Amino acid sequence: MSAEIHSGGCQCGAVRFRLTGAPGTSSVCYCRMCQKASASQALALVSVGEAAIEWTRGAPSWFQSSDAVRRGFCSACGTPLAYDAPDGLALTVLAFDDPDTVPPTIAYGVEGKRIWCDGIPSLPERQSLEDPDAVSFLKTLISYQHPDRDTEAWPPEPKT
Repeated sequence: MSAEIHSGGCQCGAVRFRLTGAPGTSSVCYCRMCQKASASQALALVSVGEAAIEWTRGAPSWFQSSDAVRRGFCSACGTPLAYDAPDGLALTVLAFDDPDTVPPTIAYGVEGKRIWCDGIPSLPERQSLEDPDAVSFLKTLISYQHPDRDTEAWPPEPKT
């Protein structure tokens, strides 16, 4: 039987990680500190738990966000990657190549939840290319984002 493996990394590809083994608890946190760290209404984190973590390309830079916690991020693109607290290391769920394999199962810091969060699922929806004002821009957009998989090298060598 092979060990469970999860990989992920930052938007630009400068920092990549691999978890070998089953991760711990996955959660979302609505506290104001996590909101600011993620620039979003909540930060989804999964505990490394008993799994082994390896930084396979680069390493995060760290910001000491409190006397007990530091937060890891890519210094090149700013992607939030990690939360290191006395109870262990956690990784941001959306930095995983397949975030759906580590879905949150509990919400913390709900006292900080923005009043509009619960209304998000009822907002009108449309696919990206259904926005008539953006379709011509989106069709010509060239993404430099790292793909959701491990690569030998990044960025790719220019074709000559």
